[in-house]
Amino acid sequence: MQQIRNFVIIAHIDHGKSTLADRLLETTGTVPMRSMHPQYLDALELEQERGITIKMAPVRMSYTLNAERYTLNLIDTPGHSDFGYEVSRALMAVEGAVLLVDATQGIQAQTLANFEHARKAGLTIIGAVNKIDVASVEQVASARGELADLLGVSPDEILGVSGKTGAGVPELLEAIVQRIPPPQQLADPRQSASGPRESALPGRALIFDSQYDEHRGVIAYVRVFSGSFGMLGKEDPPYHLAVTHSVFKPKEIGYFAPQLKPCVTLAEGEIGYIATGIKDPDQLKIGDTIASVVGATPLPGFKIPKPVVFVSFYPSESDDYENLKSALAKLRLNDSSLAFLPDKNEVLGRGFKGGFLGQLHFEITAERIAREFGIETVHSFPSVEYRVKTAAGWQMVNNPKDFPDDNLGVEEPIVRTEILLPSEYLGPVLQLTQLFRFKEIETKNFGSRIIVAAKLPLADLIRDLDDQLKSVTQGFASLNYEFIGYEPAEVRKLDILVAENPVAGLTRILPKGDVEREARKSVERLKELLPRQQFVQALQAVVSGKIVARETIPAMKKELGNFGKNGGDRTRKMKLWKKQARGKERLKERGENSQLKISAHIFKELLKK
Repeated sequence: MQQIRNFVIIAHIDHGKSTLADRLLETTGTVPMRSMHPQYLDALELEQERGITIKMAPVRMSYTLNAERYTLNLIDTPGHSDFGYEVSRALMAVEGAVLLVDATQGIQAQTLANFEHARKAGLTIIGAVNKIDVASVEQVASARGELADLLGVSPDEILGVSGKTGAGVPELLEAIVQRIPPPQQLADPRQSASGPRESALPGRALIFDSQYDEHRGVIAYVRVFSGSFGMLGKEDPPYHLAVTHSVFKPKEIGYFAPQLKPCVTLAEGEIGYIATGIKDPDQLKIGDTIASVVGATPLPGFKIPKPVVFVSFYPSESDDYENLKSALAKLRLNDSSLAFLPDKNEVLGRGFKGGFLGQLHFEITAERIAREFGIETVHSFPSVEYRVKTAAGWQMVNNPKDFPDDNLGVEEPIVRTEILLPSEYLGPVLQLTQLFRFKEIETKNFGSRIIVAAKLPLADLIRDLDDQLKSVTQGFASLNYEFIGYEPAEVRKLDILVAENPVAGLTRILPKGDVEREARKSVERLKELLPRQQFVQALQAVVSGKIVARETIPAMKKELGNFGKNGGDRTRKMKLWKKQARGKERLKERGENSQLKISAHIFKELLKK
């Protein structure tokens, strides 16, 4: 174990984690130059397109220093706050972290959050300033000073690197070996402090991620904390999962090279994978312990995060329901923060109510369903979970259609936000706080910049706060947030009716002050999008039984010919008019008594900002 170093790279989004990881792979010879491409560890097509890391990516590298050969296990992590849970899981599997800061931007909001998580996890933290090839001398010195102050070290201990050119990467590798401690042997849980030490500890490995393979079943990404794991013979007892109590014999054991590479054994302190052969995703939980013997003490796992944004997904084609169910189950294997339950909509049919950690988390999941599984979906407006008081007591409501109008009180989820920005943009940001329901606003200096801290309803955060913040600060501000609890709220349920039929997928919960404005916008947008029928369609926005906005889509007109213009009989034209009017009345009645089909395209257009 003395030659093993396990570490993560953590940073704010777009600070160059994945590019630096590319240079580490090149310098250590893990990936040949001819095979390299940008963001090598970002395997998802979406990651390549967006230029962001969505999934953590482990890799084993071999490195020689002073004639000693070391095994370096790196886990590249996401930078966006919605994927902070990915970072927290990675921190449980390592002893050290490289905290990376873009020299041209300095410390950002997620830098501070990541530092705090790594500090609480007890990791050794190495500070590094990236993009020294494009930053000025003054920017590099400023970023070094900020990072040194944050870590409580001398600026000389902060390394300078370039993920683009590879400058400083050999020095970073040397610092990783010298500063990050090797894995420590755990105390034997089977013995008392005064008792004799047993010769061999049972094998225990923490599952920090997983994926699904059609042939090998669930593949668990593990960090071995004690003992070892190898392939089993017919007579050998199976491995055990401490939480679900499932048993299995591995189909394959190996490590990340970064592709899956089989090996004979995973020993104590190593990071690798175990192909379990388990085909039911619910039998394996991220955070569980794989044990080599029955009754081994589970390793301290990590708390499953609570979803804060809820969206219902419905397949565009009803025949895809089972395929969508299977796709969500497989996505949940390597995203344990994803939660979903069966749901039904009167217009859209059967689907699933999904719980997500934020707006980006939901958007990425929707795109992955479409790209990786070929399933087109329609989804509802994102909503949050409210605490609603009724005559029967308090209840949690995360589906707007279930929100009771006759409630006795409502509480909404609140987050604590921190916005880090250059001082010259303080005015526009404070103006922006007037458009959203910010409370208890505080400002404090952070070097040459300012931190604006405040409380904010989560419902406001998931609207378009981040986009507007980037707009008013020209992209120089960064945002971080965490859920802190519930507070009383004045909100109303907005129902949309089309031809007197409520469209459940368009129901929303909105602040009292915004509901009439959003009602007008919704019916006006629907009037633009809905096709005309042979009967008049009334578009109504209803709040607590009261119509607050209305638009009308007129019926299609039918040309009846040029009667009367050149001596034709006008009475014939009048008879046809009356017949058409009676037909329109019948069509209107039929439309009002049936569910009007809202196409998937229209739902998607309505969801656009």
